[in-house]
Amino acid sequence: MESLREIIKKAEKNKIAIGHFNISGLEQLRAIFEAGQELSLPLIIGTSEGEGDFVGFKQAAALVKILREEFDYPIFINGDHLHTLEKAKEAVLAGYDAVIFDASKLPFEENIKKTKEAVNFIKSINPEVLVEGEIGFIGASSKILKEIPKEAAINPEDLTKPEEAKRFVNETKIDLLSAAVGNIHGMFKNASNPNLDIKRIENIRKVAGAPLVLHGGSGITKENFVAAIDAGISIVHINTEIRLAWREALDKSLKDNPEEITPYKIMAPVIAEMKKVVEKNLRIFNKL
Repeated sequence: MESLREIIKKAEKNKIAIGHFNISGLEQLRAIFEAGQELSLPLIIGTSEGEGDFVGFKQAAALVKILREEFDYPIFINGDHLHTLEKAKEAVLAGYDAVIFDASKLPFEENIKKTKEAVNFIKSINPEVLVEGEIGFIGASSKILKEIPKEAAINPEDLTKPEEAKRFVNETKIDLLSAAVGNIHGMFKNASNPNLDIKRIENIRKVAGAPLVLHGGSGITKENFVAAIDAGISIVHINTEIRLAWREALDKSLKDNPEEITPYKIMAPVIAEMKKVVEKNLRIFNKL
């Protein structure tokens, strides 16, 4: 089976993107895996610090490993937005394939210093683990937004500059780069998220020297996704959209079945709705 690094290179060459979907329970993992399997597409499962603590880093890694081995399937797991070396170590020792060390809220120089330290630390434990760094704060929570998060880089002067990206990659030696290009975590319930700066994505990829990852994918339009992938995005993160589908479908299932107490019967339509979200996005990312 191809490694995650090889799959990312192939995605970049073919101008498609790998879908990265977060989980905080078995139902989400099942929905994501079934959608990917039906389309025969590679998948990256993500757990944030909170999600990892809830599911268990070891347990999440074990579940993904079982699926990969039993079905001989390219499914991988990533530690999403880990902020300390302790959490990074926990994920790597649990068997994660990749880790995002996020120091993006810090000033640029401090971000470089902390990320470089994290790369060296993680690679000393397992040199095969891919490490992602992030420049530019884009919010910190996958939720329904009423307004753009404070301090989020949305204005052109606050977005990641190509020369910053190049220096960041060169000095930290990260494998993957996440940049602020107009994206934000979370989504507006009744409107699309702000447009991405496609030209900036293209310029960053030309000079940065590392594959690009787009965070905050929930709420971005299909046209923006396609343009961003053509410009150099190789991985796209989706979380809020799945959470919203989970909540709305769960509310409906409970309302439609007020006497039902069997969890898997209540959750069956919930899984189906989350699966639709994953499939829709995978088709966009892979131009199907």
